[in-house]
Amino acid sequence: MQAFTRLDATLAPLPLANIDTDQIIPKQFLKTVEREGLAKGLFYDLRFDGEGRPKPDFVLNRPEFKGAGVLVAGDNFGCGSSREHAPWALMDFGIRCVVSTSFADIFYNNCFQNGLLPVVLKADEVASLMDEAKGGNHLVTVDLEAQTVVAPSGRTYAFAIDPQRKEKMLKGLDAIGETLTRAADIDVYEMRQALAKPWLEDA
Repeated sequence: MQAFTRLDATLAPLPLANIDTDQIIPKQFLKTVEREGLAKGLFYDLRFDGEGRPKPDFVLNRPEFKGAGVLVAGDNFGCGSSREHAPWALMDFGIRCVVSTSFADIFYNNCFQNGLLPVVLKADEVASLMDEAKGGNHLVTVDLEAQTVVAPSGRTYAFAIDPQRKEKMLKGLDAIGETLTRAADIDVYEMRQALAKPWLEDA
């Protein structure tokens, strides 16, 4: 998993509440277990019309938000079914951080397992970021070590995060990666088990 330390990126506003995982990545794009190639399906029904043509008024289709790395969205982002393809699609598109007042629990957990940083801010702070993102300057800085979001205006917002999750994000560790950090201990344990209970090796 790619580590997350500090991100300087374009901020894109999506002022919609209750964006569910089917809106993030519709079901027709769930036939793969690969994490690459899902960007085409991100917000598909919002980004494209019935003929598959980009909707020019959708934020991620607008030239000023091309290559956006941070998304600021409405309440309860990522609700709905527990598809892990949702953070995969966001990251494949280039979005490494989503800012909202709240996230659905399963989506929130999936983000940390895939290197996508979900940042929770107060309602007035999200509203201010949203307003700034709609202006002429779209550059934002997200610093995980300092636990801050620096708006285009320079205004700084602090966010809370579980210390263990923060540490794993900084080091780029998902559940498998975290386990592998104890590989030497695991090898020693297995050797001792093999010596103490050799019959288990034949099971």
